[in-house]
Amino acid sequence: MQATRTYPKRKIQMYDDLLELVKKHKVIALIKMEKVRSTQLMQVRKKFRGQLKIIMVKNNIAKKVLEKVDIKGIDKVIEALDGQCAFMFTDRDPFKICIDLDKSKIYLPAKKGDIATDEIVIPEGNTGIPPGPVLSEFKEVKVATKIDSGSIAVSEDTVVAVPGDVISHKLSALLSKLGIKPIQAGMSINMALQEGMLYTSEDLKIDIEEIKQELFVSFNAALALAINASYTTKESMEHLLRKAFGDARSLSINSGHATTETVKDVLHVANGKAQILYETAKKNQVILNQIEQITLLVLLLRLSSLQLHSYLYPSYRPLLLMQDPPEQLVPQQQQEHFLMLLQY
Repeated sequence: MQATRTYPKRKIQMYDDLLELVKKHKVIALIKMEKVRSTQLMQVRKKFRGQLKIIMVKNNIAKKVLEKVDIKGIDKVIEALDGQCAFMFTDRDPFKICIDLDKSKIYLPAKKGDIATDEIVIPEGNTGIPPGPVLSEFKEVKVATKIDSGSIAVSEDTVVAVPGDVISHKLSALLSKLGIKPIQAGMSINMALQEGMLYTSEDLKIDIEEIKQELFVSFNAALALAINASYTTKESMEHLLRKAFGDARSLSINSGHATTETVKDVLHVANGKAQILYETAKKNQVILNQIEQITLLVLLLRLSSLQLHSYLYPSYRPLLLMQDPPEQLVPQQQQEHFLMLLQY
């Protein structure tokens, strides 16, 4: 007869608690504990008390519990059980939880063997470190330096590691001397299962600034369309009223129809038009005066010519012996007289 295996009460209680949480909550999330400090875990639990539950459990116990429940996608969670993990149970949106957890992360000094979580850059500028053997440490990690005011200065921003790189002992020592803390530490959701919908860590990553920019562009495009189409909404109403008022104002001013709001502008436009008309008439009068002066000059030249001809040719004398001078004739007679003179 095969003996029944017995388990410690602590493990049985852990099993029962985990099974209850799995059945109770809509979201099951698997959390990777990356250099998480106990103080960070306590802060998260305190901040989200009543909203989520985080428990540490051995992978073999978690596997037995998850194999017992009938939830779509739970097999993917079982496959992801590896290393130091924690379970988070909640009814909140996993995307919002992911954003909150990212805000709780901190940066720690790098140690030998750490994996770079972000791009590590040694910035340009004076380090305040006096020159000496440390110069060789900069050279080994390919950071260009110079001496400035008795201290080592970095010549330009230099990338010394990219995400996924293993931090060497020499690099970690140099970063420590420079006061750079490049290793991100905190909880991150590795996988989340929400009512049969499975989200990976990549699915849950949200660039808030990028989404804000996309929403801003989309909103402006929709607003412009509503305004151009004269489609009234809460957001477009103010712009449409302003546009309508501007159009009505322009129509009133251009048509000369004065209202309380446009009387000053109408008078200003009318005054401008009157000024232009006056200047045009003034220019035309100058031209007429110049024509008249030229005509009189031609007449004088013609008269002088007639006097000379009358001396040489007596047949021209009747024109000079006219009893009435030109200025005493009526306009029609003046015109005929001028034409007669011009013919000669």
